[in-house]
Amino acid sequence: MDRIRAPPAIELENISKNYGDIQALKGLSFRLEPGQRCALLGPNGAGKTTTLKILVGLLSPDSGYVRIGNYPPVSEEARRIMGYLPDDASPYRSFSVRENMEYIGALRGVDDVSEKVDRLLDALQLREYERAKVGRLSRGNLQKLAISLAIIHEPTVLFLDEPLNYLDIPTQEIVIDQLKMLNATILVSTHIMEVATRLTERVIMISHGSKIWSGSLSELKELGQDGEPIEKVVARMLTDAV
Repeated sequence: MDRIRAPPAIELENISKNYGDIQALKGLSFRLEPGQRCALLGPNGAGKTTTLKILVGLLSPDSGYVRIGNYPPVSEEARRIMGYLPDDASPYRSFSVRENMEYIGALRGVDDVSEKVDRLLDALQLREYERAKVGRLSRGNLQKLAISLAIIHEPTVLFLDEPLNYLDIPTQEIVIDQLKMLNATILVSTHIMEVATRLTERVIMISHGSKIWSGSLSELKELGQDGEPIEKVVARMLTDAV
C-alpha cells in the first residue's frame, strides 16, 4: 500500500503583493516540507517581511495561493501550529515578563503553563527579569521575551524575522541552541548570511520581490570560485539580479 504523503508545511504559489505603485512581491513561489529549516535570504527591501506577514495571515496577497500545513493562514488549524517572531515584536508593555509568557501560553492552550514558563525563563536567562515590566527591558531582553512567546506552545511551523537582532554573542548562542531543539519546520527571514548558516540548511534567495535561487547551503557553497566565501557568492548573485 502506498504511504500517504504529508502535505507541505509551508506552500506559496505565485504570490503577488502591491503597496500602491510599489510591487513588493512578484509571483513568488516556494514550498517547505515538514521538518525543513530554510532561510529566506535577501537584501533590505527584497520582500522578506511582506512574505512572512502573508504566511502568518497578517497580510492578504493580491493574487496567489498560500497554505500552512494544507490550511489557509487565517484558519484556526493553521494558527494553532504556527509561531511567529516579527521584526518589530511588541509584547504587552504594562505586563511583566512572566505575565506576558503566562498570558500567551494560556491563549495558546499550553498545558502546565507555569512549568513551561519556568523552563523558558531559565533557558533564555530571563529569570532575574521575570517580575520586570516589559517597558523597562533592554532591547536584547525584549528580543528574548519575544522569542519565548513565539515558541512557548512548541509550534510545528515557526516563522522568524531576524531572530538574532539585538542579541550579544553569548545570548545568540543560547537562542540558537533553543531553536535547534525545536521539532519544527522553520523559515528564517534574514539579510545576514551567518544567521542563515547557523540556523538553517536551505536557502530561498529573493530580490525585488522575486525568487532568484533556492537550494541547500552545500549547493550554494559549490557555486563559489576558488574557495570564494559563501558571503561573496551571495553578494555576487544578488548584484547580478539587480
